[in-house]
Amino acid sequence: MQQQVELALDQPPHVANAGVGVHGSAGPHEVFRLPRLWQLHLYSYSGTLEFGGVSHPIRPGHVSLVPPDTEVHFHYDAPRCEHLYAHFRLPGDGERRRLPAMQDAGAEAAALSGLLRRTVAASTQSPSRASAELWTVLWRTTTLTGSADSSPGPRHPALRTAMAHIEEHLAGPLNIPAIARAAGVSHTHLTRLFREDTGSTVVGYIRHRRMERARHLLIASTLAIPAIAAAVGISDLQAFNKTCRKELGASPRAVRQAASG
Repeated sequence: MQQQVELALDQPPHVANAGVGVHGSAGPHEVFRLPRLWQLHLYSYSGTLEFGGVSHPIRPGHVSLVPPDTEVHFHYDAPRCEHLYAHFRLPGDGERRRLPAMQDAGAEAAALSGLLRRTVAASTQSPSRASAELWTVLWRTTTLTGSADSSPGPRHPALRTAMAHIEEHLAGPLNIPAIARAAGVSHTHLTRLFREDTGSTVVGYIRHRRMERARHLLIASTLAIPAIAAAVGISDLQAFNKTCRKELGASPRAVRQAASG
């Protein structure tokens, strides 16, 4: 069974150190642990990582996550092996994300490498920037192919892509064929994915997301109601009022007044 780790990502990590690790010159085998720190490695070599009684093959483009106070055994296949690393604390204690201890980053490897190099560059100059860069890395590891993220949310990559497309285009016209093209699946397949994961149609999901954004703008902003309607892609005020009553249970004005009262 694939070894799993759990990360609480509700707060940004505290980066203790980040850099380029060079190993293998002192011998083909190393053993160590970091008592209080997580360790993330992005590899450019081949070898083996062992911890918790499980052996993980290391290949270029693989990324590993090891919890604090874990004894790790590295076996190197060459006299000089380099990887990008970050040692960090996770201060959050909220919702946890479960994912494999070792993953193939695949097409994401280049993007993760860029983010980690920016983490390294910022680690001594701007701790907040380093934290933000690494936080992005950690979130992206939760959506790699094969990730076992157990949190609520879409599991199919095409569905995640479709939902991201919808969020980016809520203010404009949205139609199912265009969303399906963006997600790289057929109209029928997209419809089935939404049914299986959300229990709703694509159109129903779009309506729900538009009204959730409208609720936010009605409560948190002073934008005029016609401007809010346009901001969520429903320029017809009558249609906006009708949809608001159906989805939020009240007129836009009543939703705003209830929040301010």
